[in-house]
Amino acid sequence: MTRHFLTGEELDREQLLALLARAHQLKAAPASSDALAGTSVALIFEKPSTRTRLSYEVGVTELGGHAVVLRPGEMQLSRGESIADTARVLSGQVAAVGVRTGPDALIEELAAEGSIPVFNMLTELHHPSQALADLMTLQEAFPDRPLDELKLAYVGDGNNVARSLALLGTTAGLEVVVASPQGYELEPDCGGERSNDPEAAVAGADALYTDVWVSMGDEQTADERRSALEPFRLDDELLSLAGEDAIALHCLPAHPGEEISAELLYGKRQRIWDQAENRRHAQKALLEWLLADR
Repeated sequence: MTRHFLTGEELDREQLLALLARAHQLKAAPASSDALAGTSVALIFEKPSTRTRLSYEVGVTELGGHAVVLRPGEMQLSRGESIADTARVLSGQVAAVGVRTGPDALIEELAAEGSIPVFNMLTELHHPSQALADLMTLQEAFPDRPLDELKLAYVGDGNNVARSLALLGTTAGLEVVVASPQGYELEPDCGGERSNDPEAAVAGADALYTDVWVSMGDEQTADERRSALEPFRLDDELLSLAGEDAIALHCLPAHPGEEISAELLYGKRQRIWDQAENRRHAQKALLEWLLADR
């Protein structure tokens, strides 16, 4: 049976923790695996990318494989070729395909119509690749405490990043609270707790997490979003209400002075740049899992 990674719900707790353990091993020895030797992996980018492209392309190379980067204007999808036909062609040429796009329906159809693993590099509803790195970073920051003894508070827009944190964090046993203003809440059925009060949400938290207020596609409502989300800014004052050793997290790119203060973004109580690096290691472990049966 072909493995996919579309939302992160494909992993049970045992598989998720094993994948994270493997990610730490790969970080300690980046050149230790040639799991993708002799194979190619397609990476389709319909949205701009820095961390995702770097981490997946370098990760595939470190595993001994070849990354084929495809952009919208370079593919016949842009000229009307169907997703199903694209899936058939990809299945005959590469070992797996990652997609960074808008509609989740696109990757769902690729997975349904093709015969190779499909993995989510970002969609409107999910960003599970990011959540893997986030959980790995929490394990590094609190090495003496398992994930099921930690609390993470996400403050801001209930977006794809928040959704993936709630889903995968719950699978891992992490206590997740998502605090958002009214009208920006995450739905209640994807794990974790919900709050409209950022100060109450962060009480006792080990990690505070935020994301940009204006994501790709939200530009027309930028002023309205900034006004609603301003009370949810992550700064030293909010961090002081969390646990004594609490850290700040951000999936990047960041806008210092908006969703996070510059002092916190570049200060000593953050693990944000570790998160960015850990994308590569966690995703290498994911690729090994996806292609374990090839």
